[in-house]
Amino acid sequence: MKAIKTCQTLGFTALASLAAASHASGQSADALINKLVQKGVLTEREGKDLLVETDTNLVSASKWRLSEAFKNITLFGDVRFRYEYRGADNAPKSGSTADDYYRERFRYAVRFGLRGELFDDFYYGIRLETSTNPRSPWVTFADDSSPTPSAKNSDGINIGQAYLGWKPSSWYEMTVGRMPNPLYVTPLMWDSDINPEGAAEKFKFTAGPVDFFANFGQFIYQDTNPDTSVPSSDTFILAWQVGGTVKLAKDVSLKIAPAVYNYTGVGKANGLNTPYVGEGLKGINVNNSTNFNQNGINDLLVLDVPGEVNFKVGKYGARVFGDFAYNFLGNDRARAAAVTAGPAVLSRAHTGEDKAYQIGAGFGNLGLVYGQTSKKHTWEARAYWQHIEQYSLDVNLIDSDFFEGRANLEGFYSALAYSFTDSIIGTVRYGYAHRINDQLGTGGNNLDLPILNPVNQYHLLQLDVTWRF
Repeated sequence: MKAIKTCQTLGFTALASLAAASHASGQSADALINKLVQKGVLTEREGKDLLVETDTNLVSASKWRLSEAFKNITLFGDVRFRYEYRGADNAPKSGSTADDYYRERFRYAVRFGLRGELFDDFYYGIRLETSTNPRSPWVTFADDSSPTPSAKNSDGINIGQAYLGWKPSSWYEMTVGRMPNPLYVTPLMWDSDINPEGAAEKFKFTAGPVDFFANFGQFIYQDTNPDTSVPSSDTFILAWQVGGTVKLAKDVSLKIAPAVYNYTGVGKANGLNTPYVGEGLKGINVNNSTNFNQNGINDLLVLDVPGEVNFKVGKYGARVFGDFAYNFLGNDRARAAAVTAGPAVLSRAHTGEDKAYQIGAGFGNLGLVYGQTSKKHTWEARAYWQHIEQYSLDVNLIDSDFFEGRANLEGFYSALAYSFTDSIIGTVRYGYAHRINDQLGTGGNNLDLPILNPVNQYHLLQLDVTWRF
């Protein structure tokens, strides 16, 4: 009897292994069960029950079977929780420094997706995220229109990334879809939450100590429907970037990548097709009025030059980084704003307001502040000064946190991050900015503080806990 029990144990162990294998292994399991019945190890009744159980397990396992198109697959994303204070003063600089308008809130953001390689040199990525705002995945607790506590009508899941790429060689790749930004950029020019839609091509090669690269993007800015014109009047932003990384010494490298951005089409809605003015009426940001248009993309031909120097200080990583941008058509943008707004708002065109720049430094586990890396008991400190003049950049693209996605502001940003575990990061951020030109508004449209223009002084405090996976 003891021998029979041992055989039964071995038989069940073998069947459990087969049940977790492929469908073909199911046929092997059937044959093994039948053989055990013939040998008297199992009764016919036990054999039938085991066949049913094995088939059930195999069907359940088959639900998770990957298509043969997948070479590998990775689950990635993050879950973040935040306390935020965001305030603005729209009194004159010489007046009170108290915030006239502020928002204090608790928020959360979820991003999760799948990415990996396909066969024949293709790769893919899909990411879902909370919020419909292209410059923010954050959702505010209890801001629902329903009076019931913990309602969900402002919470939802949206497609943040959906792309397919092809990399036939080590020196070339292309991507189509809604993708992670393929360019080397800073928050001066691009909000890090924006995932541009369209196509991109990347080239790279090495010559001596320099790793050269070139990035090109054809991003759809606004689709026009119906569209009867030939060629199409759809609006595109075109990016042309070349750059390189050179190793200057042991643990010292320099990276720089100038880029030019130009626009095709003029848009058909949301103020894109009318001149950008960037003004407000007595502090109220009238975003839907032509005379105070915050969104126009006229007269933009921008040169952007981001760069960084990386080195070591003891065992820690260190980085000095910066960015400079110049709008070649900035004076035309200023003159168009003056004509549109009229003498009641602008007595003259404020030309020369066509530059933006950023300069800063990071120290520690570089990338931790932005959640790009995580290792237990590591930290990063980061700070920069930023200056954006009224007619220098596309205000629809710049970072919506620092500083409120507005032009004609300058100030500093600081952040400190600490990794409690290999996946849990705590981050403190603080920023302050003030208006550059008192004769102009602070152009831009942001859902966080939508009604104020101009913003004379701006404060932001964020306390984050991030689970990264």
